[in-house]
Amino acid sequence: MKNPIFQPFFVHSNQPKRSSGIPLQKSSNMFIHRLLFASIFIVYCLTTLTNGATLPDYEVKALHLISSILGADWNSIIDPCSRDNSWTLDQNVTCDCSFNDNTTCHVTHIFLKEQNLSGTLPPNLASLSYLQQIDLTRNYLSGPIPPEWGSSTRLVRISLLGNRLTGSIPVELTNLRNLTFLILDNNGLSGTLPEALGNLSKIERLHLSSNYFTGKIPETFASLTSLKEFRISDNNFSGQIPDFIFRNWTNLEQIYIEGSGLSGPIPSINATLHNLTYIIISDLNGAETNFTQPLIDASLPKLERLMLRSCNLIGEIPASFGTFTSIKILDLSFNRLSGKIPDELSNLDFDNMFLNGNNFNGSVPQWILDTREKVDLSYNNFTNTGVSDCRQNSVNLFSSIARVNNTGIVPCLTSQITCPSEPLHFVHINCGGRKITVNGITYEADFGQAGTSTFYRSITNWAFSSTGTFLNDDRPDDVLDLESRQLSSNGGNELYTDARVSPSSLTYYAFCLANATYNVSLHFAEIQFTNGETYSSLGRRMFDIYIQGEREKQDFNIVVAAGGAGLSRVERFNANVTDGTLEIHFRWAGKGTTSLPERSIYGPLISGISIFNPGRFSTSIDSYCLRLIAFTRTFREQKLYS
Repeated sequence: MKNPIFQPFFVHSNQPKRSSGIPLQKSSNMFIHRLLFASIFIVYCLTTLTNGATLPDYEVKALHLISSILGADWNSIIDPCSRDNSWTLDQNVTCDCSFNDNTTCHVTHIFLKEQNLSGTLPPNLASLSYLQQIDLTRNYLSGPIPPEWGSSTRLVRISLLGNRLTGSIPVELTNLRNLTFLILDNNGLSGTLPEALGNLSKIERLHLSSNYFTGKIPETFASLTSLKEFRISDNNFSGQIPDFIFRNWTNLEQIYIEGSGLSGPIPSINATLHNLTYIIISDLNGAETNFTQPLIDASLPKLERLMLRSCNLIGEIPASFGTFTSIKILDLSFNRLSGKIPDELSNLDFDNMFLNGNNFNGSVPQWILDTREKVDLSYNNFTNTGVSDCRQNSVNLFSSIARVNNTGIVPCLTSQITCPSEPLHFVHINCGGRKITVNGITYEADFGQAGTSTFYRSITNWAFSSTGTFLNDDRPDDVLDLESRQLSSNGGNELYTDARVSPSSLTYYAFCLANATYNVSLHFAEIQFTNGETYSSLGRRMFDIYIQGEREKQDFNIVVAAGGAGLSRVERFNANVTDGTLEIHFRWAGKGTTSLPERSIYGPLISGISIFNPGRFSTSIDSYCLRLIAFTRTFREQKLYS
């Protein structure tokens, strides 16, 4: 048999490339450049294919119907023979023209990514009996997955990431015994997972994150021994993490279980998983996991990212962790780990290490203080950090020393500041932006350095600590300051044109305050998503809000609260200050999408913070302003932060 002749049919697009910052606003005129494959097939397959090869009439008709159901627009005709290098050639339909001595073509691949198609999934896709791959990533498609697709026995890859699909996974899909990729992330799918999915013995990538699936992971999944990537974050599953994941799936390379609804303890991870590169698990419910026991075999040669954040870990870090020399990111934050940090960790060639939010004690190891890599030790119980500031090189030491009854100004600040004799009564911050005045209130600039393991102290009476790193991100550095030009209904309020965003945890800390009950106003506007019928509107950002250590909001969604993207929302709270300090903490708990409108769009986002004492604000404004000016001048003269 002759080698197959593949003819790709490209869909021309004039879209500029997206930057790593704010998504492009998609407009309706973009549709005229989409999904021209049916017309192209008719012209190209019938007249210009090699040796006069033609596409069967039934496939031509099927393409017409498929394009109509998907919501295609055929208002433009382009030359399918053109190979103009200025075209964007990432959208195509491909056919194999090797049949019947190169006289017959059949459709084998359909790739229509990021086209904002607004129809539904076509049931008659199954009539393209030679179809091997369908990729409709990041569109605006709705409705269920058609059960008819289960008869497309040649299908090898299905990718439907980033749409509005609803309903359950049709059990008929389990008939696709050649399926290797099933990518369903970032949709609205629900129900339990079909047990028969365990029959897909060739499946290598099963991505189900950011849906509404419920129930337990079926025991039949133990048979998925070809699986390389398993992603189930941001769902509503129940039960424990199954033991068979780290026992049977010996080909596993990446696993993502963040905010999934599953419970601990984490099963033992043995050495047979020699291909493991990413273990990403967070926010487990239920039982504790004793970390001192041999939870992870020390001979995993390819392990690059180990994240066990907020997993109810107890015990100490084993010295054997020092053998994971391939690890680049180690995140054990927000657990209850204790004891000393073993010196063996100095053997790791890491880029980021997050040990914040634990109960580590003793002295901070000197090798950590000397490192130039990014380490976060904030919120621990060390007795000595070896330095007097809250940051040393790239090491975040904020609130890392134990405090008596956990009250008073954090020790790393007490040696650096002197509070005025008359306590302060308000703080106003333009998070991530410059100094502005809005409605007579001046908001201080917040130009703190962006990045991981960050601590910043203002020249007045507040500071912030940010931790975490954006995973699966092509940007060379984490960009934590955003600027939006898409705000539509905020009356030109500059407070909402910038924001600070963190991949995991962001804490603002005010000090030198009078003891009183304060009004706290938190200003939000979602500036990374858009409105309208585009995939840029489908993202879901969710995070928790804590004030003075108490969770006030769980899974807070700015778009839902504000009634749309780009709209302002003010959340108001009362907070009691009894030791001169006030802490506002935003934390991502694994909920919400992470890949819309592009990868690494998630985490807490805040535009502005306003804190004031209503009992003193109105009667003492003039004298108070004079004291604040004097206090600020003193801070500058002492050069407390550079």
